[in-house]
Amino acid sequence: MSMAKNPTFSIAGREISAAHPPYIIAELSANHMGSIDRAFQMIDAAHAAGADAVKLQTYEPDKITMKSNKPDFQIEGGLWAGRSYHDLYQEAMTPKEWHKPLFEHAHSLGLTIFSSPFDLEAVDFLETLNAPAYKIASFELVDLALVKKAASTAKPLIMSTGLASREDIEDAVTAAQEGGATQIALLHCVSAYPTPPEDANLRTIKLLADTFGVPTGLSDHTLTEAVPVAASALGAQIIEKHFTLSREEGGADAAFSLEPDEFKRMADAVRIAHSALGTAQLGTIAAEKDSLKGRRSLYFNKSLSAGHKIEEGDIVSVRPGLGLKPKHLDSLMGKPLAHAVERGQAIQWDDFDN
Repeated sequence: MSMAKNPTFSIAGREISAAHPPYIIAELSANHMGSIDRAFQMIDAAHAAGADAVKLQTYEPDKITMKSNKPDFQIEGGLWAGRSYHDLYQEAMTPKEWHKPLFEHAHSLGLTIFSSPFDLEAVDFLETLNAPAYKIASFELVDLALVKKAASTAKPLIMSTGLASREDIEDAVTAAQEGGATQIALLHCVSAYPTPPEDANLRTIKLLADTFGVPTGLSDHTLTEAVPVAASALGAQIIEKHFTLSREEGGADAAFSLEPDEFKRMADAVRIAHSALGTAQLGTIAAEKDSLKGRRSLYFNKSLSAGHKIEEGDIVSVRPGLGLKPKHLDSLMGKPLAHAVERGQAIQWDDFDN
């Protein structure tokens, strides 16, 4: 695998790089609860909460699992324990006939919308809607045929890395490159629902960037606003977060999703954190200029005549900071004055001979 050195990465004209605030995606997933009207409301609310994009999931239950009563197809443990995969996906799916009106509604708001395809036909379908990008979900990262299919569109390709070994990620990146993708991004992800913050392992974001040479970010399943903020400080260029109108009202993914007010606080805080990174530098910056006066500096403690040689008690270190720095006090001892000075006068070098 060669490192995927993207010259640029952008979605629908929005550049994604370290120089820009993180690109914030609201994942609608299954939280529409089977209602297209609720899906419209979610898009409106995500837009108002500051999302750069909303994302759907495009699949049909029969194409990602089997309807079977065998133990293999029953979910054990976790949020969806006791259900079959097929029943869960049947409830959670976003019907294909919803996609066009949802895309059109997002476009009417000036909001970017794209999706995660879960099978090859889903990519073809999303191409008919001119999807501006594709997202490969963590669980599909090992489906290299799907990765290649999405990559063959030459659209920007975001891939989540939950559950993935380094080899899994290398295989997916290689498949994406071979498929024709020139814009690849990787999202660190922990596939636990919800994810305890202490398991977030955010330092992996930089590891992915250093290893694969692509923009990196976070697909977050914690219920905190702090984790995405920390991720942005660690270099995340994309933040994906599940979104719901109300956790209390339910929805297959509601338990690890943010409500609109929480999402807005998170989005605002992520952008503030990015702006606070600034540049690494030492010394006074423009914003501190007025504070310089609050420093100590050297002042004459007495009115003195020209030629007087400075002795102990003639000068003091006090605020404000308009005179010489206090570090020069000892070196001024014994120096003759070039002219008369007054008590309370800030000391400058030209007050002394030589």
